[in-house]
Amino acid sequence: MILSVQGLRFTYPSRQVLDEISFSVDKGDCLAVLGTNGVGKSTLLKCLNRILKPQSGTVFIKKDELSSLGRTELARKLGYVSQKQEIVRCTVFDAVLLGRTPYIKWDVNQKDLEVTEKVLRMLDLEGFSMRYLDELSGGELQKVVIARALAQEPEVLLLDEPTSNLDLKNQLEVVGIIKKVVRTQKIAAVVTMHDLNLALRFANKFLMLKNGTIFAAGGMDIMTPENVESVYSVPVTIERCREVPVVVPL
Repeated sequence: MILSVQGLRFTYPSRQVLDEISFSVDKGDCLAVLGTNGVGKSTLLKCLNRILKPQSGTVFIKKDELSSLGRTELARKLGYVSQKQEIVRCTVFDAVLLGRTPYIKWDVNQKDLEVTEKVLRMLDLEGFSMRYLDELSGGELQKVVIARALAQEPEVLLLDEPTSNLDLKNQLEVVGIIKKVVRTQKIAAVVTMHDLNLALRFANKFLMLKNGTIFAAGGMDIMTPENVESVYSVPVTIERCREVPVVVPL
């Protein structure tokens, strides 16, 4: 396993958010973290990335416990894309190059430039490399942020609502990129999502949270109308359209 989470518990001063969260992902896995607003999806990613410190539990990247790693070493293993992005006045190339920070000692070297160029090609951003971030559309900016995380050459990508505020075309493009990168780079992704139909399109594993605990975890077998209704309090049916499963509220 690349990422293993065991007994994670986190409490804000006012309430407990996560209780005994355990799961694992391996190379090639896209894990969709699902649940209602406020259930702790974003908090979970922040605990994994050590933005927040859990009260108990352990997180391993392969054989390394995350709490034992320095920030630089952690950044080489985990790439994190948050919900909100701060836009600064810099070019796309420089923004993606910032992902190489964990590897830069004195100055940018040839490998840093090569990795940056490779990632730009991978996400079809070569034509945007000299554009400024504040000139980009929402979909273009999201691709740049993912590219910056990939420039870290992480073993696990953590993405918090990567398709929020994107139109349908860009939603499909972003999840397609994530799925392709995970497969070709032999890494894993843990992605929080609200859109169940997008999750069904790209994920092969699912983690359903309810009341701060894991309600269900597994593959497509757990994505049943009964489980969806229990988690979201909405009756649904799951149909297939051209072999693609679709959640339809009743």
